[in-house]
Amino acid sequence: MRKKILWTLILAGAGLIGAIQIASGQRRGSANPELIDRRNTIEKDLQSVAIVERKLMIPMRDGKRMAADVYRPKDTSKKYPTIFVRTPYNFNFWDVRNGAPRDMSNELEAVKRGYAFVEMNERGHFFSEGNYDILGPPLSDGDDELKWISSQSWSNGKVGLIGCSSTAEWQLAVASLGNPALGAIIPQGFGAGVGRVGGYYEQGNWYRGGAVQMLFIAWLYGEQNQVRPMFPPNTSQQDLIRASKSFDLAQQLPPVDWSKALRHLPVMDIMKAVDGPRGIFADEMPVATGGAMIKRAPNDPAWYKGGLWHDNMKINVPGFWFMSWYDVSVGPNLAAYNHVRKTARPEIANQQYAVIAPTLHCAYKRATENTIVGERSVGDARLNYDELTYAWFDRFLKGEQNGILEKMPKVRYYTMGVNKWQSSDTWPPAGAQPMKFYLASGGKANTLDGDGALGNAPPATDSPDKFDYDPMNPVPSYGGNVCCTGNAVAGGAFDQRKMEARPDILVYSTEPLKEGVEVSGPIEVTLYVSSDAKDTDFTVKLIDVYPDGRAYNLDETIQRMRYRNGYDKPLAWMEAGKVYKVTLQPMTTSNYFEAGHRIRLEVSSSNFPRFDRNLNTGGKNYDESQGVVAHNAVHHSRQYPSEIKITVVKK
Repeated sequence: MRKKILWTLILAGAGLIGAIQIASGQRRGSANPELIDRRNTIEKDLQSVAIVERKLMIPMRDGKRMAADVYRPKDTSKKYPTIFVRTPYNFNFWDVRNGAPRDMSNELEAVKRGYAFVEMNERGHFFSEGNYDILGPPLSDGDDELKWISSQSWSNGKVGLIGCSSTAEWQLAVASLGNPALGAIIPQGFGAGVGRVGGYYEQGNWYRGGAVQMLFIAWLYGEQNQVRPMFPPNTSQQDLIRASKSFDLAQQLPPVDWSKALRHLPVMDIMKAVDGPRGIFADEMPVATGGAMIKRAPNDPAWYKGGLWHDNMKINVPGFWFMSWYDVSVGPNLAAYNHVRKTARPEIANQQYAVIAPTLHCAYKRATENTIVGERSVGDARLNYDELTYAWFDRFLKGEQNGILEKMPKVRYYTMGVNKWQSSDTWPPAGAQPMKFYLASGGKANTLDGDGALGNAPPATDSPDKFDYDPMNPVPSYGGNVCCTGNAVAGGAFDQRKMEARPDILVYSTEPLKEGVEVSGPIEVTLYVSSDAKDTDFTVKLIDVYPDGRAYNLDETIQRMRYRNGYDKPLAWMEAGKVYKVTLQPMTTSNYFEAGHRIRLEVSSSNFPRFDRNLNTGGKNYDESQGVVAHNAVHHSRQYPSEIKITVVKK
């Protein structure tokens, strides 16, 4: 994910949800006098309110040390709760490679509000020792870090976790350990921390429906730094601080055009093809918890050895969960939230709250009076995140009876289309009911100009819609619920009509709706399909079609047919011409389809590079360079009732 562009990692900030900006592909260079003055002003402000301790090296139980910066109020007569942010990203105060010094408003605000603020690098990053293994560093690291923080003379013994993306994903598994110091969690955009929950076997966003989500290939390019410079173990804190003004130990990798790089075959050699570092993506590293990630099946035992949270790990910590409709895994995230509400102790289950925004990954605070997500305006999606998160921490880390729990709905979700925040005690909202539409056509649903339809009953007889899926000419990803693929995929809602000109996309639409319909909850698609290939994929997209023809994507999913019977079952190969029933992993959204709009379902066999291409051979896929064309078909009749089941909320 490291490119010659500016990435924004949403952490706790400007209050609590703000930005640490990270760049790569650039060296520090000389800072101009204005930047130096600004950095000195920031440091002066910090020194006026806080005791600042940088480059503390915190020992873990195996002897490795993690690098931390600590900011705490100057009044040493009191003890303070701690806001703890752990990240793989660079928080070196002295780094000005982006043309500006670090934004320290997170730390300043926390100290001013009576908190200590601790930021720490994950194992194997920057000044932290050891080797990096994505979500596989010893789970004990988090436990040791909480023990260290809570045992400090300035600590009141309570620690709260906050962060988005990589600063959130580790929180769930650590919360399941039951460390008494952990008082509350605020995970945001945390999908890559969810392994298995219910029927979801995404294993930290690595898979969906058994297909590889390619975002991690681009991301790992800058993260699997197994060979890197380090300082001697006996280097003093003073020398580390002094060294950090010149060195931040960041990799300086050349920028990669991922729109081209991800096309390389075999997939397992993509990192090698861009001259990326060796590591856990495709190499058998001694440090890894389970070997090369690209070689793991969705239920490989290796997924259960590292830092992923699974649904057999109980969480009994108050949680304030943040999600967004155009993030990479809102469905599994909501499933995790619901699971904790069902399995935690009753008093803790009642202290789980959720916010679901209509934004891209970790883009909560970037919502504006007219929030544009991709090409679609979703209105004023702002929310006072800072006050909500501080009120949460005040309640659970300081013990203030501030009424926040009485004021907050259990679920606050944004409904696109009507463009407003709504509230519910549950997800899906109470009273939500399923509504079915059946796929139909005269056998020519190909393209927007075809005869595909969604109706109230299945057709009497089968007129299957056929298309050719050529893995060397896959359907390009266009918008979607994604992150972290650089220039390869732009996330969000985009008008899909130009995509629907392809003959390998089947298009099924309702008639214009006579009344508006709110769809809030899971969307489940069941297809009856056939192929002449041993294995292939089927993809779907849910679309909101405007009266003028604009067709905005809402969510998307995929199913690799070899896993259609379950990820813990033997591989299931297809027989040529035989019809199979397959239910895809549910999609999820909250969208109001106004009267005059249409509900549309797209069906194809690829969505690349959002997901890796199935080469249709029945082989391992990751080590293959040649594919075969699959002649696929979708069937729909009383015998083969292909359907989409949406969740409708009636007011």
